[in-house]
Amino acid sequence: LIFGAGKPALTEDQKIEKIIVFVEQLKDASFARNGSEYPPKKAAEHLRMKREKAGSAIKTANGFIEKVAAKSSMSGEAYLIKFKDGKMIPVEALLKAQLKTIESAS
Repeated sequence: LIFGAGKPALTEDQKIEKIIVFVEQLKDASFARNGSEYPPKKAAEHLRMKREKAGSAIKTANGFIEKVAAKSSMSGEAYLIKFKDGKMIPVEALLKAQLKTIESAS
C-alpha cells in the first residue's frame, strides 16, 4: 500500500463548487428564499454571488454552508428546498449531507 498515490484531496474551494453544482443539478425541486421560490439554476447563481461577496471570510466548505448557503444574510431566514411532492427541508441539512458524500468520495 502506497500512501498518497490516490487522487489528491479536494481543496475547500473545490468542495464548495461541488456543493453549488449539486444545487444547480437538483431535479424537481425549488429553493424557498425570503418568501419566494427559485429554480435550482437561479439558486446556484445566488450562492455563487454570495460566495464571491463573502470572499476570504469563508475558509471551508462547512463554513460556506453555515454562513452563506443556509440562510438569508438580509432576513436571517433559513433557506428551504421544496420538492415536487411539497416536502420542504432546510438547505443546510441537505448540503451538509452532500458535503459528507463529497468528502467520503474524495
